[in-house]
Amino acid sequence: QVQLVESGGGLVQPGGSLRLSCEASGNIFSINAMGWYRQAPGKERDMVATITTGGTTNYASSLKDRFTISRDNAESTMYLQMNSLKPEDTAVYYCNALSEIGLTEFEWWGLGTQVTVSS
Repeated sequence: QVQLVESGGGLVQPGGSLRLSCEASGNIFSINAMGWYRQAPGKERDMVATITTGGTTNYASSLKDRFTISRDNAESTMYLQMNSLKPEDTAVYYCNALSEIGLTEFEWWGLGTQVTVSS
């Protein structure tokens, strides 16, 4: 199993920045890719950014100019640097990991961290 714990959320004013962290534990060597997703009230959960073990990144097109995903494999931690935050970025942000054990793929989720952008 893989456990994911997010941190770093909070209340920030428009234009501000936040850095989210996701710490993975458990069978971390099975992880192939990790990512950040977010879900605003009344909306579906959407992909924010993903990163593979090799460092290949993918972003939601509307966010790539303001958000940066990174990963410290040695510390099993993933980050999301969010700049120039807007009220519409308000959401619960979830950490996601995809792992493969044998020929079986697994998907893991953290419990989420709330990000609120408001003046």
